[in-house]
Amino acid sequence: MDEELDPDDENVNSVLAQESSELLRILTSQPLTVIMQLCQMMPGDARWHVDSVATSTSSAAVTEHVKAVLEYFRATNATDCRTFLQSICMLCENIPMHLESRLMSVAGYEHSDASATDENLPSPPSEQQHVKRPRIDHWQQYTVAVTCLQQKRWERLSEHLVSEVHLENVWISLRMSNRSRDRPDQTPGFADRGSRTPEPDGDFGSLESRVTLETFLQGCTGKVTVVAGQAGSGKTLLMSRLGQQWARGLGPIPSSYLFIVLEFRQLNLLSRPLSLSELLFRHYLPPKGGDDEKRAIMDYLLSNPEQSCWVLDGYDEFLNKLTKQDMKHMLDPESPLPVAEIISGLLHRQLLPGCTVLVTCRLRDIMDLEDISDKVGQLLAWGCHEVKEYVDNFFRVKGKSLHLALGVQATHLLLSNRHLLVMSSLPALCYICCICLKHLLLETKEDGTRIPLTLTQVYITVLGAFLSPDCERNEATDKTKTTRLPERLDFLTQYRSELCELAELAWRGLEESKILFMKEDISQDVLELSVKTGLFSQVELTREDGLVTAYCFIHLTIHEFLAALRIMTSTDVSDTELKKRFSLKTRWTTKSDQKTVFTDSLHLYLCGLASTHCTQALVHLARASCGTGAQSWVQKRQAFVLKLLKKKCNSNILTGPKILELCHCVQESQDNQLAKEVAGVRPTLELRNIPLSPSDIDALAFVVNSVGDNGIGLDFGACSMELECLDVLSKCRHIHYLSFRSRKYGDKLAEKLSLILPKFTTLRKLEFCGTSLTATGAASLASALQTCPNITEINYQNKASKDFAAAFVNVCVFATCRLGRNNSSLQAVDYLVGKISSGLNIQHFHADGMKEVKVTLYQSLDMNSLLNQKWSTPEMQQLANSLACCPALSVLDLSGGQWDVEVLKTLTQFLPKFNICKKIILNGSCSSVKGLVVLTALLSNCPAVVELHIRLLSSKAPNQVSIVFSGAREKPAVKVLSCCGLVPADLDRVWKSLGTSCDLTVLDLSQNCLGNKGLKKLVGVLPRLYNIQEIDASNNGISMEGVFTLAEALCSHNNLTQIHIRDGGKEQVILKFCSDIRLNSSSLMPSDIDLLCLRLAQCHPSLELDLSHSSLKDQTIKCLLKVLPKMRSLQKLKLTHFHLNSDNLERLLEILQPGPTISYLEYVMHTRLHAVYYLSNNSLTQQGLLAVAGTVSTYDNVSAVESLTFTLCLVCRLKDNSLQPGWIEDFVKLLNSGQRGCSVSIEEGWIRAEEAVRLVRCCLKLNNNIQTIRVHHTTLHLSLLKSTEMTSVSPVDQLAPMISTIQMHPLLTELDFSNSLGKEGAEFLCSLLPSLPNLTSLSIGSKETCTDALEKLAEVLLQSTTVQNLTLSGHVIGDRAAEMMTRMFPRLRSLNLSHCEYKHTRVSRLNKIRTAMGTSEVNDVLDLLAAMEGLTQMEEIELDGWRMPVTGVEQLTRLLPVWKELRKISLSKNLIVDQSGDKLLEALISCCHLEELHLSRNQLGDLTAARMACVLPSLAHLAVLDISENRIGCEGSVSLSKAVMCLRYLTKINLTSVGTSELCAVAASLTNCPLIQDVSFGWNNCGDEVALELAKVLPLCQKLTRIDLESNSVSVVGAEALVKALQSCPALQLIRLWRNKISTFEAQRLTDMDRRLNFSST
Repeated sequence: MDEELDPDDENVNSVLAQESSELLRILTSQPLTVIMQLCQMMPGDARWHVDSVATSTSSAAVTEHVKAVLEYFRATNATDCRTFLQSICMLCENIPMHLESRLMSVAGYEHSDASATDENLPSPPSEQQHVKRPRIDHWQQYTVAVTCLQQKRWERLSEHLVSEVHLENVWISLRMSNRSRDRPDQTPGFADRGSRTPEPDGDFGSLESRVTLETFLQGCTGKVTVVAGQAGSGKTLLMSRLGQQWARGLGPIPSSYLFIVLEFRQLNLLSRPLSLSELLFRHYLPPKGGDDEKRAIMDYLLSNPEQSCWVLDGYDEFLNKLTKQDMKHMLDPESPLPVAEIISGLLHRQLLPGCTVLVTCRLRDIMDLEDISDKVGQLLAWGCHEVKEYVDNFFRVKGKSLHLALGVQATHLLLSNRHLLVMSSLPALCYICCICLKHLLLETKEDGTRIPLTLTQVYITVLGAFLSPDCERNEATDKTKTTRLPERLDFLTQYRSELCELAELAWRGLEESKILFMKEDISQDVLELSVKTGLFSQVELTREDGLVTAYCFIHLTIHEFLAALRIMTSTDVSDTELKKRFSLKTRWTTKSDQKTVFTDSLHLYLCGLASTHCTQALVHLARASCGTGAQSWVQKRQAFVLKLLKKKCNSNILTGPKILELCHCVQESQDNQLAKEVAGVRPTLELRNIPLSPSDIDALAFVVNSVGDNGIGLDFGACSMELECLDVLSKCRHIHYLSFRSRKYGDKLAEKLSLILPKFTTLRKLEFCGTSLTATGAASLASALQTCPNITEINYQNKASKDFAAAFVNVCVFATCRLGRNNSSLQAVDYLVGKISSGLNIQHFHADGMKEVKVTLYQSLDMNSLLNQKWSTPEMQQLANSLACCPALSVLDLSGGQWDVEVLKTLTQFLPKFNICKKIILNGSCSSVKGLVVLTALLSNCPAVVELHIRLLSSKAPNQVSIVFSGAREKPAVKVLSCCGLVPADLDRVWKSLGTSCDLTVLDLSQNCLGNKGLKKLVGVLPRLYNIQEIDASNNGISMEGVFTLAEALCSHNNLTQIHIRDGGKEQVILKFCSDIRLNSSSLMPSDIDLLCLRLAQCHPSLELDLSHSSLKDQTIKCLLKVLPKMRSLQKLKLTHFHLNSDNLERLLEILQPGPTISYLEYVMHTRLHAVYYLSNNSLTQQGLLAVAGTVSTYDNVSAVESLTFTLCLVCRLKDNSLQPGWIEDFVKLLNSGQRGCSVSIEEGWIRAEEAVRLVRCCLKLNNNIQTIRVHHTTLHLSLLKSTEMTSVSPVDQLAPMISTIQMHPLLTELDFSNSLGKEGAEFLCSLLPSLPNLTSLSIGSKETCTDALEKLAEVLLQSTTVQNLTLSGHVIGDRAAEMMTRMFPRLRSLNLSHCEYKHTRVSRLNKIRTAMGTSEVNDVLDLLAAMEGLTQMEEIELDGWRMPVTGVEQLTRLLPVWKELRKISLSKNLIVDQSGDKLLEALISCCHLEELHLSRNQLGDLTAARMACVLPSLAHLAVLDISENRIGCEGSVSLSKAVMCLRYLTKINLTSVGTSELCAVAASLTNCPLIQDVSFGWNNCGDEVALELAKVLPLCQKLTRIDLESNSVSVVGAEALVKALQSCPALQLIRLWRNKISTFEAQRLTDMDRRLNFSST
């Protein structure tokens, strides 16, 4: 700054001459009135300037006048010149301070004797001059004092610096500010002094936006600028250096400004409200003068706020958060305000608008300032060059050869250790690392340097370095030997009490968010030691009572590390407090985050101290509080930390930043098992939009290298990373999937990646998508891929071109390649199609103009897709030429093109030259009837085309078009023109395009607008269609007039033999070529029936008439019955769901009596291979019933010919017809089944008890053809077969009257008494069984509570040796009955004991056990299993719900190896634990015929699953696997997938609620199960990854019918993938998605897309 000048020391005229050019610029920018006032100061002969100025309009003229005025006063006397200069200072605005100060100094104060040369000369405003001059003087004096303050501050801070600090050597990264761009700039016109470069525009977040701090601060005057950096990056030091440069008149802040530095750590001490002047003069620098001087300085500051620069240092230490202020009003600088409001007022321009504000903070604090800052910059960490330079300077300062030699070693060690190198990237920590390295090199000189493995071990070493004896003293006493304690941890014992006190202080500071400590906070001895060794830094604070000295740890990480030591070594810190502090930090900050001054590194140190490598160190310190039990206490605390960390490892809800932080924690713990668990839960580590450093990649490498052969994936999405990160990435040995997705990744990264790719020997899939790669980078990657034989898939979804396609495809050694993203270029597509035609073995080619290009190599050609390509006619010609040269293509998909008719014509012209086996898909490529006509011509012009499917939907859905080829096989020609909006006139063009083709076999014209007129045209063209088999004209608005047209056609066209009509032609109209006409669900009038039958009577023989579901009135039915005898060609009449009253039914039966040609009558309903009379609620008379019986008996040819073979039997069902017993007896007497047999069911409410028994006895006497007879509830069931003996009887309740009848039929093979036989009935049965020598099947139900009935039966059954199938339901089984049954079991083939109760029973030795719903004691199970000893032919065993103990499983395990014929075993709902399950599975290895394995609702876990992986592959016939509701974990899921992979006959798998959501591997393994039908993954909290995997599997599992995913975490993403996959799965009937993360709206939308998705609970 220029010093104040004495007016007598310098000539005023010469000063005016020197500053004329600057004054000319200033004066020309002033208002015209000011210039006129200055011109009036000239003498009268020069007054012409005033008039000239007043009338001048051009700026050039004004400039000339001002020059003349300046020239005049340069030559005038000194007095007039002084007066002129004083007037300039008083009247003009925006004069730079240094210039104004000089002019006022040389002009001096107004002289009383000053004489004017003209009486009209205006005098300057003396009052203003008297006020302004003292202000400037006081301002300048205060500025000089601040200059001295800043210089002294810098001298104090720079006293012990290792290297010099230069702003031009400090690099900063620009960050985009979120504040509004239209915020007015409050900087005065050209008060922006010192601005040397404009503020840069562009992407402040990009890696290239890197400038020096000096450049960054250019143009910061008048603005709010934020400089952010990590703790220890030197923010405070740099602000002090900035102040020192300002004091010397250098740097970006003009020296005329007042430079004010306020530290937030100091502001935290100010609790009472202050005015702005109090803040400035009490807590920054008080002026030397009194109140007048303070007032003058404040007046000048408030009048010229733009001439002040406020540096607010260390916002991260501020205890308060800035709040958003009301911008509508200004704050009063004289009113007392809280400090936070003053700071906020400066930032929000409510105080001193236009002043320069410079704020320093941490990165996470930018959130609080982003809306109010104009510029934000982030201090960049040091690179290797800066670190080397600092280390070199550190060891050179000592000036001794020993230190110089240590410097070289230290640099080498530092660069080779990732943790030391990361620490050294921050200046403060680099200093600490140098002390640490010096200590290590001197201490371990003799036996080699042991470098710490983790960051935690580094800090333990740092403590040892600071607390070690002074190295200089040791060197002086012994130059040949360095002082080295016997053990490196001895300092912990030597300074145990001091370290414990420091740790306790650090913990207290952490709890109170306090980093500054007063002298009274710590004992004097520890304070002196900490200051002496450098662990403490001293800080001067200004308080109300004056300056005081405070202390803080040398760095916040030291503070946090000592707090972690306190947690791990002191019993005063509970597990609850530890757990509260143990949380993973995220790198994504929000404004709602709690403010903290610390670095959030505590959890890292806790994990590091939990390592066994640190146990000994902790024990040394813990002895202070734990005494002799220190060892066990420390290990317990370490185990607790590892338990917390393990819980984090198994969490599947962590975001990318927290996953990365978790990797750091696991690396600190050095626990490989924890690393495996991280990878086990996350097969792919996904990192999105996170800045990554080499240390981050190093932590990932620790996790990746723990997985072994299982492999892991790394997915980097928009993560900023330096190229050095890839050097560290090469350390990862087990990566199988690697992905880079972002425009941030370009050629440099690709070139670097190409160097390390060969090192990834396990890499199978590489993705490089959405990047800014050019052909150069693509060529680098493609070249590197040649040396990567294990890569089978590459995904390069960038903007494709011919060069890119050539680069990848020419060197492809992998199976699948995806190229292109965002409009794949036609050049690239054409090139790849050309590669197919040139012979490159490409299996699958997929190009989507809106998505990607995919190529699959080295297999036979399958499907090729060129989607959404907007080709013109010439481009289509070029493509078609290339496709014509291709080898045999299976499927060609050209959907989404939306081409015009000319492009379609071009394609159809080339189609005959294509070599396509299956079909061409053109969905969305044909949208008009003209295009439809063009495609129709293919059926006649291209012989290879056998099917044409066209469905033109609404504009909201894509049109569906496919062209099917014969594939060298004879196939009928099919043409589908459904939903095309065709009108009758369009048919002419369709027939014309079809030409003379007579090969058409199926024609679908449904859902068009043809009407009756179109139907007539269709009938007219029938003679041309010689080979037609079916025409569908449904939903075309056809009325009964069209039906009559079809009836005529049925008579006039011999090839038209079958017509199906529903709802009178409005819904269904299908023409088939077999003798049948169907009028289903139609309302027919009598006239309709007369006219219809009249025309049908003229038809050819073998006519079939179907009037099912039709609504006919009585008069219409009478007309039908009247005309039926005239229809001599009628052979089949179907009247299902047809309403006939009793009279009409009798009339119908009368018609059948004479024996017309009708050979088929079906009334009400029909089933396969059965003709059915179903006469329900008709109130038949006895005569009508006998007519039915007569018809059934007389006409042996009445049958339902639904297949090509004859029917097996006839079924007659009579329900609720009010039939009397005598009528039924007469009916049964007349029945004559013939050779094929018949079945009769009669249901009446009175058939029960004695009546039922009597009816059964009568039936058996009246008809000898009865094969089986059964009464169930109120229904009598009879089956008759000619010349047969009754084989099955099932009476109800009353047994005694039936004994004699049953005894008359000794050939009975089956008796069913399942309707609860009592004790008396059991006695009768005992007397009956000996007379039935052929009985093989017996069912006995009971409701008795005693065991006597079964005991009697058991005695008889022992004698009845023919019984093989025994069902005992509802019995109470006692010991005696069980013992007798045991002797009978060897001959039994099946035994059903459902709903039985067991009274200490022994049930054993059988081929099939079913005990569902039974209960048992432990002894019952053991008895049962013991009774099965020696049984070798066991085929099925079901022991559900027996709560089988360990002993029972062991006993069963001993039996299983003997049951080599076992087909099914069900042990659900038992108590089988994991260890028992393991043994059980091992025993099953002998059951090679096992088909079903049910183990649900047990306590099985990973051990059993691991055994399944070994055993199930040997069970080749296994079809059903149910292990739901168990406790399978992540490892068990992987094991299970290996087992499922080998089960080729698996049809059903149930994994409901198995305890893990990681079922991706199991889902993927289903690709090896082609017969799978049912998959249940419900209630497992599975996410989208499982749904996406199933979507991949679906096309390969064509028999799959059901998938259960209810109660999971599937979102819309997963559901949409399933919907897409469903298109290729016609057999799939249901996907349950109830209780997933899908809103009701989305669920409805997805259901509309495919009804097979079920979101309900049922």
